[in-house]
Amino acid sequence: MAADEERVVGAAPAGYTALAVKFGARQRSPHCLLVKEHQVREGAGTAHPPRRTLFVLNVPPYCSPDSLSRLFTRCGPVQSVEICDKPGPREKKEKQTSKFFNRKTVTGFQVAYVVFRKPAGVQAAKTLSREGPLLISTESHPVKTGISKWIASYAASVVDREELKAEVDAYMQDYDKKIAEEEAKAAKQEGVPDEEGWVKVTRKGRKPGLPRTEAANLRMLEKEKQKRARKELLNFYAWQHRETKREHIAQLRKKFEEDKQRIALMRAQRKFRPY
Repeated sequence: MAADEERVVGAAPAGYTALAVKFGARQRSPHCLLVKEHQVREGAGTAHPPRRTLFVLNVPPYCSPDSLSRLFTRCGPVQSVEICDKPGPREKKEKQTSKFFNRKTVTGFQVAYVVFRKPAGVQAAKTLSREGPLLISTESHPVKTGISKWIASYAASVVDREELKAEVDAYMQDYDKKIAEEEAKAAKQEGVPDEEGWVKVTRKGRKPGLPRTEAANLRMLEKEKQKRARKELLNFYAWQHRETKREHIAQLRKKFEEDKQRIALMRAQRKFRPY
């Protein structure tokens, strides 16, 4: 990533071109997108090819990759559009397996990388500033902003119970299948020594470990609670604890003296006295 690719607010810095865009025909004040040719250090691996990638700053959170693709299509065929939270090397994105869980909410402005099929598209994009404010939202492809965006976001957040149940059931089926395959593989390898002659020992044997049930967990928690209560009651007052220890030591000393006298008496009784 180039050293000067950072988020900028205000006038366009050196090397950037300000593109005025509108997200509606009634919008009075245009929004400025800052664009420049994306540059990388020599030898740095990147998914954004040099000379064909346009770096875009100040992208609103409600602007989608499709909107940017339609905006820059007038400059040439667009190969791909990637929107990121901040500029930097491309990270491997996790595959979204669910639309209900781990959904990310975009709250701030972002950056985008627009890859053209030909280098001429980058140069043509820089000249768009001469055409005045460009309209991104159209009747055929509207971009929702303001209250309509929040209403659509809330409507999309409402979970369909049947669809969610189907997704959870499918996930649990895949999970059970994976566990069954692992157990079958472990059973097949049980008792078989490896290359070094070691045999893997598992808990499955004559006395396998029993899974802890909810009732057993509750009993264990109750025992721990009673144990803590007895300990807290015993040590409720520090002076009582000290007095208890002092009395215990005194009893040990008394018992020691009594034992000492008893032993002396027994020795005296066993002493030989001829006269």
